[in-house]
Amino acid sequence: MSSLGFSNINGSLLTGFDHVRQSISVILNTPVGTRVMRREFGSELLSLIDKPMNDRIILGIYSACAMAIARWEPRFALTSINVADATMQGVINLDIRGVYYPNGHKGDFTTSEGEIRTNISIGGSVA
Repeated sequence: MSSLGFSNINGSLLTGFDHVRQSISVILNTPVGTRVMRREFGSELLSLIDKPMNDRIILGIYSACAMAIARWEPRFALTSINVADATMQGVINLDIRGVYYPNGHKGDFTTSEGEIRTNISIGGSVA
């Protein structure tokens, strides 16, 4: 099992796609320029959350997610994304689908599963 790490919530061991899901959440919830010694890490997504939700902003949300995931998470290839919910408190719930490559970080893009679907919350209190 190549996807292995610790939960940033309770320290438990995460394996497989659970670790990738956490990684995607961290990438999307980290504004570009905020990580010391790795300023380019993260996404432009949080700068779009407080904007009026029109077609242009929603397209920007999709684009920011796709670019950040493609750059920072080689174990996941995004196939579709949809805003499932947006709250007045600035929380966006995304329905993300894609292909999980357990050894993608090693350059091995074979998969044993089909498309995987997950929900990621952006902004507010992330759990």
